[in-house]
This record gives sequence, structure tokens and C-alpha cells, in this order.
Amino acid sequence: MNRIKILALAALTSAAAFLAPAALAQPKAGTDYSELKAPQAVEVPGKVEVVEFFWYRCPHCYSLEPVLEAWVKKLPADVQFRRIPAVLSDNWAVDARIFYAFEALGVLDKVHKAFFDAIHKDRLNIANEAAMNEWLKKNGIDRKKFDDAVKSFGVQAKVKRAAQLSANYQLDGVPMLAVQGKYTVSAEQGGTQNGMLATTDHLIDVARKGLGKK
Repeated sequence: MNRIKILALAALTSAAAFLAPAALAQPKAGTDYSELKAPQAVEVPGKVEVVEFFWYRCPHCYSLEPVLEAWVKKLPADVQFRRIPAVLSDNWAVDARIFYAFEALGVLDKVHKAFFDAIHKDRLNIANEAAMNEWLKKNGIDRKKFDDAVKSFGVQAKVKRAAQLSANYQLDGVPMLAVQGKYTVSAEQGGTQNGMLATTDHLIDVARKGLGKK
């Protein structure tokens, strides 16, 4: 091995040794995630709950979606994932009503990504009635049934609950991930999409131990 290769190898080894502690460092409360002073109830007792707070018109939520989808598919059986449309204003409540109307009609899994794509790729203006009519028709959703769902007591109650949870979880932006009703990870705290998910993985382990599981 010549001198140049030896020096290069030594440099790489030294760099790896320098970077390793940072890569293995555990996320810190207050820096990499936050802990709620008033923990929230989880939907399925006995499982670790992960919640994504999002807004359909948020470009950062849209960018995170494919990475999040791949991550969710690999979650262990003891982890329950669900989405909650964040409601920080009347304007955001519009998107929440659409989300819960899709759910009420039984088409959420089919059209969730398509609706995201329509807004961010096709520039769908959801305030444009004609444009929304066309999109709904294209995706096999009856406009009257959709409107009835949006106005239904069940959807209105869920939107109200989403607004309350947005306040309880102290949301000031999206996307945000919450674990077991106790911990939250913002995009800013995560630094990157993978960093956000890595911190969430750590918090899942913490919550699992809290449930008495290994």
C-alpha cells in the first residue's frame, strides 16, 4: 500500500471516529423533540400511537408524504399510526372538512395522495367550485354525497376535535409528528425528513418501554 493510500485511509478512519458519536447521539428533549406538560389520550390503549398533523396545502407536508408512507409501512405491529388534519384557522378547517368527508365516504385511502398531487402538482384551487367539481367527478366522487358529508354532524364534530387537538398539542406549524400523546417532533426539530423520522423512532422505543414492552 503506497503512502497516499495509507494517508487517505487514516483520514477516513479519523473522520469516521469523529462522526460516530454524533450519529449515535440520542435525541434531546427541548432540542430534538418536545414533551407535552398535559399528555393526550391515545386512540388504541396498549399500542404506541404515532400521529401526523398535516395540512393539505402545506408544501412541506406534501414533500414528506412519500417518505412517511414508506416509513409507516415498516412500523411494527404494536404501533398505531393515524393522521389528523391540523386546524389552526378557519382556512385550515376547510381542508379538515374535506379530509373527514373523504373518510366518511370510505374513499380516503384511495384519494388522499391523489388530492395532495392535485393541489401541489396540478395546482388545484380547492376554493374554485368548478375545479373541485371536476376533480371529484374525475375521482368517482358524487358531488352531492360529498357536500352532504362535509355538512354532516359527524364530520363537523371531527373537525372541531381536530382543532382542539391542534391546540392541545401546541401546534404552531406542520408537519408535526406526535408519539403516545406525550412527545412531538416538528420539521424544524427534525432538521431533515429522515431526522424527523429517526427521532420519532427513538420516541416509539421510549413509549414502548413506558408500556412495559421491550
